[in-house]
Amino acid sequence: MRPDPNKILEKIKTENINNNYGKLKIFFGYAAGVGKTYSMLEAAHKAIDNGKDVIIGYIEHHARPETMALTNGIEHLDNKETKYNGIVLKEFDLDAALKRNPEIILVDELAHTNAEGSRHVKRYQDIEELLKAGINVYTTVNVQHIESLNDIVASITGVEVRERIPDRIFDLAYQVELVDIEPADLIDRLNKGKIYREDRAVTALDNFFTVDNLTALREIALRRCADRVNKISEKIKNPLKKASPVNEHILICLSSSPSNKKVIRTAARMADAFKGTFTALYVETSEAKEINKEDEKRLNENFKLAEQLGANITTVYGDDIVFQIAEFARLSNVSKIIIGRSGNKKGFFSSNTSFANRLSSIYPNLDIYIIPDSDIKSKRNVKNIIDKNQVNISFIDSFKSIIILLLCTLLGFIFYTLGFSEANIITVYILGVLGTAVITPKKIYPIVSSFFSVLIFNFFFTVPRFTLDAYDKGYPVTFLIMFIAAFVTGTLTSRIKEQAKQSVRVAYRTTVLLETNQKLQQVKSKEEIIEETGKQILKLFDKTTIIYLSLYDRLLEPQIFMADKNEDIREYINANEQAVALWVYKNNKHAGASTNTLNGAKCYYLSIRGKEGIYGVVGVKIDKNEEFSMFDRSLLISMVNECGAILENNYLEEKNEKALLEAKQEKLRANLLRSISHDLRTPLTSISGNASVLLKDFDSLDNNKKHELYEDMYDDSMWLINLVENLLSVTRIEDGSMNLNIEPELLSEVIGEALKHINRKSVEHNIKVENNDELIMAKMDSRLIMQVIINIVDNAIKYTPEGSDITIKVNKKNGYVYTSIIDNGKGISDEGKKNLFKMFYTGGNIADSRRGLGLGLYLCKTIVNAHGGELMVKDNTPKGTIFTFSLKAQEVTLHE
Repeated sequence: MRPDPNKILEKIKTENINNNYGKLKIFFGYAAGVGKTYSMLEAAHKAIDNGKDVIIGYIEHHARPETMALTNGIEHLDNKETKYNGIVLKEFDLDAALKRNPEIILVDELAHTNAEGSRHVKRYQDIEELLKAGINVYTTVNVQHIESLNDIVASITGVEVRERIPDRIFDLAYQVELVDIEPADLIDRLNKGKIYREDRAVTALDNFFTVDNLTALREIALRRCADRVNKISEKIKNPLKKASPVNEHILICLSSSPSNKKVIRTAARMADAFKGTFTALYVETSEAKEINKEDEKRLNENFKLAEQLGANITTVYGDDIVFQIAEFARLSNVSKIIIGRSGNKKGFFSSNTSFANRLSSIYPNLDIYIIPDSDIKSKRNVKNIIDKNQVNISFIDSFKSIIILLLCTLLGFIFYTLGFSEANIITVYILGVLGTAVITPKKIYPIVSSFFSVLIFNFFFTVPRFTLDAYDKGYPVTFLIMFIAAFVTGTLTSRIKEQAKQSVRVAYRTTVLLETNQKLQQVKSKEEIIEETGKQILKLFDKTTIIYLSLYDRLLEPQIFMADKNEDIREYINANEQAVALWVYKNNKHAGASTNTLNGAKCYYLSIRGKEGIYGVVGVKIDKNEEFSMFDRSLLISMVNECGAILENNYLEEKNEKALLEAKQEKLRANLLRSISHDLRTPLTSISGNASVLLKDFDSLDNNKKHELYEDMYDDSMWLINLVENLLSVTRIEDGSMNLNIEPELLSEVIGEALKHINRKSVEHNIKVENNDELIMAKMDSRLIMQVIINIVDNAIKYTPEGSDITIKVNKKNGYVYTSIIDNGKGISDEGKKNLFKMFYTGGNIADSRRGLGLGLYLCKTIVNAHGGELMVKDNTPKGTIFTFSLKAQEVTLHE
């Protein structure tokens, strides 16, 4: 089967991009002390022996003599010293490495977290920047530092590793060298003090470094390497084959639960094993805004983890979480869903139907995987509930609630006086609770209002009145039902109100996104695109926005859209902020506030990207300690991507217009060359031939013959002069360099001057000028209008027989001067009139052997149009042709 050309081109493009990147080599182990750094240094010496430029960027030798000895003979890059809490820390100097630009650099401990104040939070980000600069990197990492394996390693060793790298970094490696050693030998090395100091080695042997732990970690490392080899083998076998249609779609639900991280990692591993799509769904409920700071932080961490592991993040809205998940799964063809299960017991009022059972009943075709998590304690859930139900009592809301209760009581007294039944008074209090739920934001108010409504009703309207006693045995039931009715009504009203607010927020966001799309589709220039994008971002987020457009690999002056007119904008466009924006532009990555790169900046920066390149940078102000949520971030990215797509379309349109113009100019040049090569040959041959006769036989020729030869040479040279004038004018018109010098001119003088330069054969025709008003003036560039008259008159002489009449008439009408050139020749066909003013069009037979290039009338029309006039052609009666062109009239002022 013939390969798809598009796939071949895509592969070539990908290879070209990859060729510009450095290559990453990872020395991979299952535990500390297996010899990763030692093996890396040995590989560095071999590379030096092969003539490679190798330097050490950062090495952690742990004071091991054998490792330290191997660093000799390799150039060292000085470490960057950073002070943190009174301690001087030595870190890898990224800027120095980029400046040195070696062929290979050694950077130990890939999963290391950089000191505060570094450009990147994590060292793997430093290495990504080195690779982007085309520098090859050798580095080391252990299996427990790979993100998707973190839970498995923690369950085996009982230790949760804090420093981790995304799986994509490991898979990015051009080469992974597994540094392996038997667990028994590793323990022997530990006992001999070759890994840790003696005191630390004893602790390690009792905890992490057990034979069972090391054997399990070794197996995981071998399996991870095998998985990587399988992926590479598949690519090699089918280099042009895209992934087969995805049958497996794996879904997880994002939440603030501590167990959610384990669910995300499990789903990522499963998606990788099945080669399926991985989606992380967040259901935003009406209570989402009420979560405490700890839960909000954990939720954002889970968002970032899911994104890091390759999940497609999606948000839906609704209070029935199970229904929303089931509907999304059904509409998105989800085949498997992975959920977590806490160790908490159900409460007395909890539903007997579990989350998984409800989900299965709504969508039976869904495979549900439940990940148990025994680490979650009930006390954590109790704490969350307490935090969630904490309320801030507001004086204004309390006052509103009291006023409603007073009004209900007043209305109750009126009903009591009028003899209405107690049921009517109870309804009034239920209505009051409903009103309290509507006008107060907290759920505590309708609940408290329900309680006090029962007490007030009992005190004022039941016998005995003005006491809390009740004689009627049925009153307690009445009070209970009244409380339940008021409580349920108030709670439902609060929920409906929250849902309404949520719907408004969703509708507003959707409206802004649609409006952004529509407005960006309507604008044309880059400035208008940036203006609309900035306004829409400001409208959606109400945050100061800075947008930089790019030109020739540099950022232009920023456009600023202020949320607060009193802000000091200098802190957002100073040298430091602009340096962050420039880094984002060059590296095509997010940076700044709330990110892991240059997070000391005031703004969150992201690039305006398209398929063809980067067109600018957007910065959005983020307040200190504010967490820019993943959902808000995804909305911003959507808007910026829309802007990038429109800018790219604008760029491609300009590129196409430029290409069309160049093609048109190339076609013009080709036609000119072709026409010149053909049409100049005859007059040049004639001139050279006549000159040759005169040179050879001058004395033998009589005067009449000489005069005839001179006339022919003159005619041919004048024809060439007119042709060159037309060519130069056409060239100036095509490249836009023709400048009009418009001044009031007497038309009679311009016509008279033009007739002095017409074809010598004009004596064979009857040429006359009819101008009843000698003082008719028009606004013109006289030199160009003379050329128009000469071209049209010469055209008439060329295409009419000897003895024909050619008349030039001038008249003035409605602020325009009309000049008509009339002949009584054979006329022009209707087909000829359609093409008459086109470039290179020549029609009809002429007595002259030189037909011309077909530029004269095209040039005339262009010149007249540039003057704001019009050139027309029509038949003369009874025969012949009339050419008429118009110019704006100039009033003549006579002075005494």
